Amino acid sequence: MQFDQLKRRAFITLLGGAAAAWPLAAHAQQPGVALVGMLLGTQLDDRQVGAIRQGLKDVGYIEGRNVAIKYRSGDGRFDRLPAMAAELAADAPAAIIALAPAAALAAKAATTTIPVVFAIGADPVDLGLVSSLNRPGGNVTGVTFFVNTLGAKRLELLRELVPSAAHIGFLVNPANPTSESQVADVRAAARERRVDLLIVNAGSERDIDVAFASLVQQRANAIIVGADGFFLSRRDQLVGLATRHALPTIYYLREFADIGGLISYGASITDAYRLTGGYVGRILKGEKPADLPVQQTVKFELAINLKTAKSLGLAVPLIMQMSADEVIE
Repeated sequence: MQFDQLKRRAFITLLGGAAAAWPLAAHAQQPGVALVGMLLGTQLDDRQVGAIRQGLKDVGYIEGRNVAIKYRSGDGRFDRLPAMAAELAADAPAAIIALAPAAALAAKAATTTIPVVFAIGADPVDLGLVSSLNRPGGNVTGVTFFVNTLGAKRLELLRELVPSAAHIGFLVNPANPTSESQVADVRAAARERRVDLLIVNAGSERDIDVAFASLVQQRANAIIVGADGFFLSRRDQLVGLATRHALPTIYYLREFADIGGLISYGASITDAYRLTGGYVGRILKGEKPADLPVQQTVKFELAINLKTAKSLGLAVPLIMQMSADEVIE
C-alpha cells in the first residue's frame, strides 16, 4: 500500500511539471481529469505558464488536480508545428491551446471538432482563424494582443530616445505569418519620418548573429525587433548583441527590458495568457468556441531600462519616464 501511495505521489508531482510530456495512457488512469493540449511556437518561461494556470484556476481548474496539460513546442521551428498539432489532436483532448500565429494555424488545420483557443499578436481574421471577432464560428476562438500593429509606435519611441537615428534596422522572422504586415507597418512609418529602414531577416540563432553583423556593417543607428515568439525565446542573445554593439534597441515585450533591453512597448503577454486560460476553463465547463468572441487585451506596457540608457549615453525624457509602466534602475 505504501509503495502504491508513493507511486501516486510521484505521478502527481510529474503532472504539475511545466514541460512534461503526457502519455495518453496516464490520462486514462485519471478519471475526472480533463486533458488539454498546448502547442507552442517556443518554450514559455515560468511567469507565462503561471498566467495560463491562473486563468484556468480563476474558473475552477488546477493543473494536476482536475486538468492535465500536454505540452508540445516547436522551439522556434515553425515547420514542426503541423506534425505536433496532429499528434495533439490524435489524443482527443478537451481543447488545444495554441500560442503563436503559426501554432494556431497548425491547430486549426489539424482538427475541425476539438476546440482551439489561441493567444496571438496578430489579427485572427486576417490570418483566417476566425470569420469575425464577435462571432468566430467553428471550433476556434481566443485572445489577440496585436503586437504586430505597433511598429509605428515603437519607431516613434525609438526616435524620441535617439533623435539623430537616420538608419534604423528592423529585425523580422520571415517564417512568421505576420512578417509581411509588420514590415509594411514599420516601412510606412519610416517613410513618413524620412528614416532609412534596414530590414534584416532571422529565423535561427545563427541568423540573429548574421543579422546584427549586417546592421553594424550598414551603420545602423538603432534597431527595432519585430514581434515574434522565436525572438522572445532568444531574448538573452538579442539583448546581449545589442549591448555588445552599443545599438539602442526597442523590443515588443517587457520581458526584454527586464533583462537589460533598452526599451519595450507592447501588450502584456501575461495578461493575454491569463485570459486564454480562462477561456479554456469556460470551454471545459461546456461553452462552445463559436459562442465566445475573440478577446482583445487592453493592457499595454512601456518599460524603460535606465541603466542601459545610461550605458549608451542616452538621456531619457522625463515625460517618457513618467508615462512608463516600469522604469528599471
